[in-house]
Amino acid sequence: MSENLRFQVVEEAFKKKAIEVETPKERPSEYFGKYVFTRQKMYKYLPADVYEKLIDVIDNGTRLDRSMADAVAAGMKQWAIEMGVTHYTHWFQPLTEGTAEKHDAFVEHDGKGGMMEKFSGKLLVQQEPDASSFPNGGIRNTFEARGYSAWDPTSPVFIIDDTLCIPTIFISYTGEALDYKAPLLKALHAVDKAATDVCQLFYPEVQKVKCNLGWEQEYFLVDEGLYSARPDLMLTGRTLMGHESAKNQQMDDHYFGTIPDRVQAFMKDLEIQALELAIPCKTRHNEVAPNQFELAPIYEECNLAVDHNMLLMSLMKKVARKHGFRVLLHEKPFDGINGSGKHNNWSLQTDTGVLLHAPGKTPEENLRFVVFIVETLKAVYTHNGLLKASIMSATNAHRLGGHEAPPAIISSFLGKQLSELLDHIELSDKDELFNLKAKQGMELDIPQIPQLIIDNTDRNRTSPFAFTGNRFEFRAIGSEANCASAMIALNAAMAEALTDFKSRVDQLIDGGEDKISAIIDVLREDIRYSKPIRFDGNGYSDEWVKEAKRRGLDTERSCPVVFERYLDEKSIRMFENTKVMSRKELEARNEVKWETYVKKVQIEARVAGDLSMNHIIPVSTHYQSQLIRNVQSMKAVFPADKAERLSARNMKLIEEIAERTEHIERLVEELTESRRVANRIEDIHTRALAYHDQVEPKMEAIRKEIDNLEMIVEDGLWTLPKYRELLFIR
Repeated sequence: MSENLRFQVVEEAFKKKAIEVETPKERPSEYFGKYVFTRQKMYKYLPADVYEKLIDVIDNGTRLDRSMADAVAAGMKQWAIEMGVTHYTHWFQPLTEGTAEKHDAFVEHDGKGGMMEKFSGKLLVQQEPDASSFPNGGIRNTFEARGYSAWDPTSPVFIIDDTLCIPTIFISYTGEALDYKAPLLKALHAVDKAATDVCQLFYPEVQKVKCNLGWEQEYFLVDEGLYSARPDLMLTGRTLMGHESAKNQQMDDHYFGTIPDRVQAFMKDLEIQALELAIPCKTRHNEVAPNQFELAPIYEECNLAVDHNMLLMSLMKKVARKHGFRVLLHEKPFDGINGSGKHNNWSLQTDTGVLLHAPGKTPEENLRFVVFIVETLKAVYTHNGLLKASIMSATNAHRLGGHEAPPAIISSFLGKQLSELLDHIELSDKDELFNLKAKQGMELDIPQIPQLIIDNTDRNRTSPFAFTGNRFEFRAIGSEANCASAMIALNAAMAEALTDFKSRVDQLIDGGEDKISAIIDVLREDIRYSKPIRFDGNGYSDEWVKEAKRRGLDTERSCPVVFERYLDEKSIRMFENTKVMSRKELEARNEVKWETYVKKVQIEARVAGDLSMNHIIPVSTHYQSQLIRNVQSMKAVFPADKAERLSARNMKLIEEIAERTEHIERLVEELTESRRVANRIEDIHTRALAYHDQVEPKMEAIRKEIDNLEMIVEDGLWTLPKYRELLFIR
């Protein structure tokens, strides 16, 4: 890039105006789900008996009868063709953190020399993608290519452009899951059964429990021109170098601030298209860091919510480019300011109400509420290392533990009222029922302001797993992650805890103890057992790390080591007992995790070395040469003593540039050699450890030197757009 091109790119970015977005004439409620095969459309396009059977499959989990697949496919095809669709695809979620699709046309030979539109039940229900070409952890060899995608009828089909997208699971020829959806569906089934059994201790009429999920998607926007001028952003999703701007987020003026016009236009366009795909967008706002924003929907059933989040992330990237932006979903694209997360608001709901809602109308309802709170704590405590592994990645590791995100220690915040109640139950020797306080009113000394209704608990923004009124907020998930990873681990752990609770209560009842006493006795045991996971203090403090270790919580920060928690015997036992994943599937997934970690750090290391040698050092030495010529000119013009005095600053800069560039060259050589050594390690786990312990630290050392050079070298020579240019949309 020439020395003036960076400024041209920045100037062009600042000149861009908001694109006018045509608002549909209908209200959002009227175009919501326009491109989704909703129940209303099912009723219209399917025979009545087929519609009833399909709804039974969706609502009650009955097995899909393949005999009705042709009728469903015919109805879908008719609707899709009327909407201008020409192709269909099985849309699935392989272990790449993204989605996959292969498009086929609705065409077959008609037997008369022409073509006809055709879409059969067989094509709807099952297809055969190449299983060896996706990450599989050794389950499938390259020469063993067969795998299957199978329709998930609980997530409705939808239209993108001219293609009918059919949500599916993805499994190997031998039956192992090669995706996120298959184990998620199994985990949701496990928690449904276990939670229903426990609910029936209180309410025999309960027949089903579903998991609800409400995600909060944070993201950054940068101008497309500036993005294209940063090879590190393009290739890795984050800036591998860059001195922080003099002004970033320290004034707290961006959070909830006025949304810039261009961003507002992007958000409006995104929301319209998302609503047409039945993604129930609710909230939008500026986040803490400059150029950082958030979108959040109304909660949905967990499986559908996961699908919608994956669809939205793809849609965001497409819409952003239309508006001259690039979306950054990396958890830490910029150093020195907040990264991005994806808070997962998790709750359980029966066909009669929300299980985590309090206070209840009766002491029995309050007891039911406390049982589910405590068993959640038990699940999180028992598997706190596994839950951390479920949200850990090479990218999220940069965010966790900073003063912006939950620490890399899983703990749970309950608030004063709930904590005091659990302490009371634990210490009491009575089998007493109890009442919980309803929300209280607060009168302000401002006559015009109505009474405020205050929640029973405050929020703790440092808690990775906080109770927030009628749900738990799992705040540690990263912005580019598939929510299913965390939801698989959490729901499977919850199913295990509830199953164990019910078994122990039944044993006491069979031994002659009355039901309420048995419930409270087991509850008291689990309150004591799970107490170490409860923490209401400052999760950012150094004291908490020491205290967490004392409590026996997992405080490991190394990403490759954290992944090992999936292969702990208690993790394997939990996944196998709940029938969510087998040992073989877990081992394969860890192979994929370690391999993905290695590849991401490897790419970053290569880009860092390339930028150092081909951008930073040439620019720095060019400026150094200018300084040298300036010093030589001074010596030619001024007397020796005066020239020495006037050129002293330049001499100091010349020396500093020489030392820093020499250090960078040496570090790049060491970085390259450490990669070579790591790449020769055959075992992928050991190789991942080598990349974490040997490669990453050298990248950080290189960055430190480059960021210092950025503050020395003349601004007009620096080729890479700087933070002050990247982070403030005009």
